[in-house]
Amino acid sequence: MVALAKIIAVGLTFGLALTGAARGEQLITPAEAALPSPPEVALTLRGITRGPAIEQIEPAPDTKEVASPMSLKVAFSARNNATIDPSNVKVTYVKAPLVDLTERIKAYVTPTGIDMKQVELPPGDHVIRIDLKDSQGRPSTTTIKLSIKK
Repeated sequence: MVALAKIIAVGLTFGLALTGAARGEQLITPAEAALPSPPEVALTLRGITRGPAIEQIEPAPDTKEVASPMSLKVAFSARNNATIDPSNVKVTYVKAPLVDLTERIKAYVTPTGIDMKQVELPPGDHVIRIDLKDSQGRPSTTTIKLSIKK
């Protein structure tokens, strides 16, 4: 009887672990999504030199809506023999007030980009700003918009 109880407990624990893994990494909480959006502001960047390129790969930038959990992939490309240090990447959820997502995404950032296989986001539209610098100190900033099905 005790052995059967142990087998059931192990099976239940294993099942819960699998359920958690299938859900994905919570990038934005429902409470954060409920924060007000900031007023529309134009992002103006000026400079003589070009910083690294930041390109949204998944979901494709022209995708209307995606289901959560989803894959989030962003590519970084340094220029002029520079490199990108992942510790110089900052990710922010554009809300009022701004929500720093850098710690949540840090494990998925490499010198070539961000690659998260299973990302959990609440339904709605989400604007995320990515800031980074290359090894020569040149900055780049971009925003990506993610629309999650309701």
